[in-house]
Formats: sequence, structure tokens, C-alpha cells
Amino acid sequence: MQRIQIEQSFTLPVERVYAYLAEHENLGPLFGAKVERVRDGETSRNGVGSVRRLRVGPTPPFEETVTAAIPNELVEYRITKGSPLRNHRGEMRFAPDGSGSRLTYVIEFGAVVPLLDRVVKAGLERNVRKGLRTIDDRA
Repeated sequence: MQRIQIEQSFTLPVERVYAYLAEHENLGPLFGAKVERVRDGETSRNGVGSVRRLRVGPTPPFEETVTAAIPNELVEYRITKGSPLRNHRGEMRFAPDGSGSRLTYVIEFGAVVPLLDRVVKAGLERNVRKGLRTIDDRA
């Protein structure tokens, strides 16, 4: 199993950062992927049950489903279709931080192909760190 944990502070308030990162279509630059919405959530557009399809380069697309959502606090999701990654879980925890906000982002996963998880971890962590640095300008 691989684990990525990123702490990122923003000058924007938690409501703006949460709203931006909860919106599926905004995640493309963060993951280095093309992202499209497949389904809205059960009670809100980006809430529990919402599904997004991601395509990274020439690889087949895969889907992520939001499994928990608490406005301005938490987004949790899992890969639910089409990936060689196993036991994938992503968690974004949002908190106020002075006049700005702070995100703790944890991604955990394994892979069915030996060493694939290490390769994915390196690229994913690099892209997410780079993408998060642009949120204050995008949100």
C-alpha cells in the first residue's frame, strides 16, 4: 500500500477552497487528468454518490465515487470502476486557518501489478502538490 499525505495552506477562506475542490470538473489540473462528471450526488451535485470519470494520458478511464461529503469539512472518495489500483481511498479535510484555510489531503492505494503503485505515487504526488499551489489563483 502507498500513502500520500499533503498539507496545504491557502489564503482563501475554507468555503471557497472547499467549493472549488468539491467540484469534479476543477480537479483535472490537480490530477493531471481529463475529468468529466458521470453522475450527480444523491442530495447535492458533488455529494455522496456523485461520480467522476478520469482519463490520465493514454490509459483507460476510471471512475471515482464520493463516499462522504460534509460541506466545508470533508470530501472522501474511492475508485469504483476501471483501475488497476486497489483499495484506493482519497480524503480531503478542510479547516479554517487564521483568515485562510488548510487542507489535509490523504490518498491511499495499492496495485494489482507489482511496483505500479510506486510509479503512480510519484506522479500523482507531484501533480497534486503542483496543482494545489494554484488554488488561491483559481478558486
